[in-house]
Amino acid sequence: MQVYLPIAEMSVNALLVLGMGGLVGFLSGMFGVGGGFLMTPLLIFIGVPPAVAVGTQANQLVAASVSGVLAHWRRGNVDVKLGVVMLIGGVIGTALGVWIFGVLQRLGQIDIAISLSYVFFLGTIGGMMMLESARAIIRRRAPTAKRGKLHRHIWLHGLPFKMRFHRSKLYISALLPAGIGVVGGILVAIMGIGGGFLLVPAMIYLLNMPAGLVAGTSLFQIIFTTAAATLLQAATNHTVDAMLALLLLVGGVIGAQFGTRIGSRIPGEQARLMLATIVVAVALKLAWDLFAPPLDVHSLTMGVV
Repeated sequence: MQVYLPIAEMSVNALLVLGMGGLVGFLSGMFGVGGGFLMTPLLIFIGVPPAVAVGTQANQLVAASVSGVLAHWRRGNVDVKLGVVMLIGGVIGTALGVWIFGVLQRLGQIDIAISLSYVFFLGTIGGMMMLESARAIIRRRAPTAKRGKLHRHIWLHGLPFKMRFHRSKLYISALLPAGIGVVGGILVAIMGIGGGFLLVPAMIYLLNMPAGLVAGTSLFQIIFTTAAATLLQAATNHTVDAMLALLLLVGGVIGAQFGTRIGSRIPGEQARLMLATIVVAVALKLAWDLFAPPLDVHSLTMGVV
């Protein structure tokens, strides 16, 4: 069933887009990430302009994240206070990211900027997560392995403006979660992602949050950050396609419920390794499409005598 997307100025298969939304929603609930790191490339792969894919994807993340947060909330896996601090930084980062997006769009460089950002961030973060998860699994299975400290302190933990987060049993500088939120907000605006692939490892390794609270708290912050990004993108850059967003929204809400149920049954180390594998695979596909020679080389010389 073909539907026309007025902002993207193209027709797509509605069932295909619904299925893509369901897949991303499933990953959102399973791993505690917004899923945009996968959805935006998928939309680009089926021909949606990168700028429209980014702007519209932020809207879909709102619904998928709400669905996932509700499931985590019922299990008591959301640290609201820490999430609000991250949200303050997230809103600031989103406003800054939308401004940068608009500048790149006016310069005609937004498409290449989006692709390069995905290749760099997904490749780097995915590779680091994959190595760390593999080491964690090996240490867990080694009978003679020594257990490390529960909390590892680094110089960042000595920053001022300390706050106590009772739900996560943390006493840390508010600048840490706020700074993580700023970075996540910029990624939402420029790359159309919730930033979960960056927020989740940062919350685990920088904030030392309990693993059980990371997914729900991450999604809580993503809800409001992506909502702000959607409004700003629609008002300033006009890159939000309502029809495409609706299809992705329906699939995402359904998929997130199933993902949350399955995610609670998978050990943390294995879940992170699975997420890292998906992230690296997407980065490699984008890199190949970006640097591989075109199939029709004659199109590059068309019109040249």
